[in-house]
Amino acid sequence: MSLAVTENAVRTVHEACGLVDRSERGKLALTGAGAKAFLHGQVTNDVLGLEPGTGCYAAFLTPKGKMLGDLRILDLGDELWLDTERASLQALFDMIRRFKIGYEVELHKRTLECALLSLVGPRARQVAGALELPSAEHASMRARRGGADVVLVATADGIDAICAAEDAGAVRAAFVEAGAVEVPEAAAEVLRVEAGRPRYGIDLDDTVIPQEAGLNERAVSFTKGCYVGQETVARLYYRGKPNRHLRGLRLDGEARTGDVLRLGEREVGRVGSVADSPRLGRIALALVRREAEPGAQLAVGDGGTTATVVELPFA
Repeated sequence: MSLAVTENAVRTVHEACGLVDRSERGKLALTGAGAKAFLHGQVTNDVLGLEPGTGCYAAFLTPKGKMLGDLRILDLGDELWLDTERASLQALFDMIRRFKIGYEVELHKRTLECALLSLVGPRARQVAGALELPSAEHASMRARRGGADVVLVATADGIDAICAAEDAGAVRAAFVEAGAVEVPEAAAEVLRVEAGRPRYGIDLDDTVIPQEAGLNERAVSFTKGCYVGQETVARLYYRGKPNRHLRGLRLDGEARTGDVLRLGEREVGRVGSVADSPRLGRIALALVRREAEPGAQLAVGDGGTTATVVELPFA
C-alpha cells in the first residue's frame, strides 16, 4: 500500500468512518447459571457486577500475576461474549476448559461462526444507526442491519458489530451504503497507538504485569475479591513501584517492533507498536525501565534512530 493511500485511510478514521474487518479475533461464549461466578474468579475485572447490555475489559493471569492475555467481556443477557487476540485465544480456551469443572458453565467456540466488523471514527454511530446506544465503552444492544441480526458494541474508537459469519457480507454492504469506507487495519492501528493503548502479542506478553502497562484503571478491580494472580497485582499496586512503564516514543527515523532500546549502554526495553501518524509523525509504544523517564533520549536498534520518551497518550 502506498503512503498516499495510507494517509487517506488514516484521514478517514480520523474524520469520518472507516470499516475494518476484525473477524480473525478469537471469540468464545459462556452460558449457564455459573458463568459469571466462574469467570469472575479467573479474570482481573468485575464480572459479577455486569448487567445485560454492559461489559468490561480484563486480563487473565498466571498465579504470579503475569498476563496470559486480555479480553473483552460482554453481558448479552443469554450469554457472556468473550473476544481476545488470536495470540491469546488458545490460552483463554485452555484456562476456561481446565477450571470450569464444578461450575454450571458451557463453553462455546465462536471464532469461525461469528464475524466482527469495526466502524472506526467520529461518524461511526451515525453509520451504525446506534445513536441510542449508551456511550459507555462495552455497552451493547441487539439490532438488525443489512437484513441480519447484529450486536452493536460501543468502543473507544467507534462501534463494533458482531454477526453470524454468513451475514458479514450483507452487514458490511449496509454499512458501506450508510457511508463507511473500508480501510486496512493499519489505519485504525494509528488511532490505537496515538491513544497509547497497548496490544497483546505486540506490546504485551506473558512477562508483563497489568500495572506495568498502565492497565489498572481499565482492566483491574481492587474490590472484587480473589482471582488468579491477584496477590501479585495487589501487592504491586499498594506497596511497590513497577520496574517498567508503558511509554510513548517519538522517533526521528526507522524503527521496527522488537528493536532494542538503549539508554546510554544499558538496554531498557524494546519497541512495541509502531505507527506513522499524519498528525504526530512516526511514533511507537514501548515498555521501558523506569529510569527511561519522559524526555529521555534512547538509541533504537543499530540503525541510528533516536527515540524521545513521552507520557501517554500522545499530545
